[in-house]
Amino acid sequence: MKRVESSVLVIGAAGRVAGLVVPELQRRGAVVRALVRDENEAALARSRGAAEIAIGDLRDAGSLSEATRGVDGIFHIGPAFTVDEAAMGLALVEAAERSGVRKFVFSSVIQPTNTRLSNHASKIPVEEALYSSRLEYTILQPANFMQNIAMAWPSILSDGRFGEPFPNDVRIARVDYRDVAEAAAVALTQDTLAFATLELSAGMFSRNDIAALISKEIGRQVEAVELSFDEWSRRVSLPYSEDQVDLLEKVYEHYSNYGMGGNSLALTAALGRAPRSMGQYLKDLAAQHPAN
Repeated sequence: MKRVESSVLVIGAAGRVAGLVVPELQRRGAVVRALVRDENEAALARSRGAAEIAIGDLRDAGSLSEATRGVDGIFHIGPAFTVDEAAMGLALVEAAERSGVRKFVFSSVIQPTNTRLSNHASKIPVEEALYSSRLEYTILQPANFMQNIAMAWPSILSDGRFGEPFPNDVRIARVDYRDVAEAAAVALTQDTLAFATLELSAGMFSRNDIAALISKEIGRQVEAVELSFDEWSRRVSLPYSEDQVDLLEKVYEHYSNYGMGGNSLALTAALGRAPRSMGQYLKDLAAQHPAN
């Protein structure tokens, strides 16, 4: 297994999910350059292990040219539910090719060809651009992030209820993004995942399943409940515009009607081990944010 010493540009290194990629790269000896929007984000990226900072914007071709200059690899995850998400991804792929970048890891989404969901379909042009490039790409297609449960954690602890806007017994594929971050770091520092497109899931879980695991972890009963989308969005304080919230609502409507399939085969192969389980994720979440 060949390991390549590398410098990697991480898009959104100050974010809650892309930020998980930074320490994984650092542990593998990569020099991380963080693309951030301002000095506040730069400080956060440095605290996670970024050695270099590029202040710029995915909508600014000039800043992309500067940020990609001299790096061996790029990790990219687009800003969720943004109307020009595809255009930003395409601009980054073009900048990577111009700058002679070798590796490009794109954190896409499970079932991108499910074009009923705009935020899934927005990943298709970026995937197509990578397939039609000379970049050594790895496309990761993660399921619903387990980290999304953390947004509801304060209300779970205070109310003893875990609610989402789809039926309690509907099963959707979920994944701990720490495992996605590890797969990305492997792809950027080794050659084992080159030219792979991988659907990443730890398995499928209903809210009844998750509430039972939370109850076991915190030592008191947590009830699974179905909330209206409006009530749920108020409880989790979504950091989105009205248009973005509308797109997210359509995702949950899809879950209500069809669920979301996925299995752990590809992630297990990519990591060389079993993915983190839902129980493991909740155990770590409870340790970080214990009940009073």
